[in-house]
Amino acid sequence: MTARRKTRRIRVGNVPVGGGAPVSVQSMTKTDTRNVRATVSQIRSLAREGCEIVRVAVPDEAAVRAFRRIKSSSPIPVIADVHFRHRIAIACAEAGADALRINPGNIGGEARTLEVLRSARARRIPVRIGVNAGSLEKDILDKHGGPTPRAMLESAARAVRTCEKARFTKVKFSLKGSDVPTTVEAYRLFAKKYDYPLHIGVTEAGSVFSGTVKSAVGLGILLSEGIGDTLRVSLTGPPEEEVRAGWQILKSLGIRHRGPDFISCPTCGRVSIDVTGITTEVERRLSRLPVPLKVAIMGCAVNGPGEAREADVGVAGGKGEGLLFVQGEVVKKVKEKDIVAEVVRLAERLSATKRRKR
Repeated sequence: MTARRKTRRIRVGNVPVGGGAPVSVQSMTKTDTRNVRATVSQIRSLAREGCEIVRVAVPDEAAVRAFRRIKSSSPIPVIADVHFRHRIAIACAEAGADALRINPGNIGGEARTLEVLRSARARRIPVRIGVNAGSLEKDILDKHGGPTPRAMLESAARAVRTCEKARFTKVKFSLKGSDVPTTVEAYRLFAKKYDYPLHIGVTEAGSVFSGTVKSAVGLGILLSEGIGDTLRVSLTGPPEEEVRAGWQILKSLGIRHRGPDFISCPTCGRVSIDVTGITTEVERRLSRLPVPLKVAIMGCAVNGPGEAREADVGVAGGKGEGLLFVQGEVVKKVKEKDIVAEVVRLAERLSATKRRKR
């Protein structure tokens, strides 16, 4: 792991971004923003999963009116995501947005970008300049022959000059493509040249399965190189899955820890218990525990006792039974049918103990 890249710090609501602050996990609502009740409900669901910043699409005036009500009911900071219509972005700033997201490829050029930045500066809120490979400025595409990493960098560099012209410093950038190599190289190029905080992600990554894999690879590379101050896993699926995947990526790299870290064996012909069923049910029942715990579900004597002993709560399977461990100590042997209930009970008890000690 490379040392974390040093960046400027901004704040999105009460969440610090950059300047050594923890890498924050974001998502985006997938409801019709004009439906206030549905959007607020989804934001609250995302917050329960650990989402720290949420983005809301604001395409028109009706959505702006709804945005004001959504913002007042949200338990986490809300970013207004605006394309094409710079006046909508300004209206969202006036409606109390914690931050704005605009796309330099479609917001309408420097003059309109300057208007948005001045509005944001007047209200002391940050702006994300979101460069996307799929919507770069035409002259940049023509110059580079397509949405290459250097084309994305040029778009971002142009936006940097606009920010500097406006003397606007509360800004972060993203340079997203839908494929990993382009995205990673674009972020690397920007990180070498500028010290602005970066929101990282692979845009339009795909379904919950393929998009999670693609995002894990792309974000994993960037984070391991010290690049990234906040992230979103973009998936065609429930936004809660984006938050879970984001946290799992951070946990797998040892960058942040929230809730249980599940370890389970892949199973083979030696296994004599239903590891798949037990693991699935244990993870479902413990996934929202807020305290970091390592939970291991292992199927046989090869690695089972060792992994279970190293976990906070673990089970090593035998023939129709399991040996339970808590923080390295054997506590009991139980029948297979009781493994899920016992692991959940022990994990919840240990979690409650850790919370009291905080």
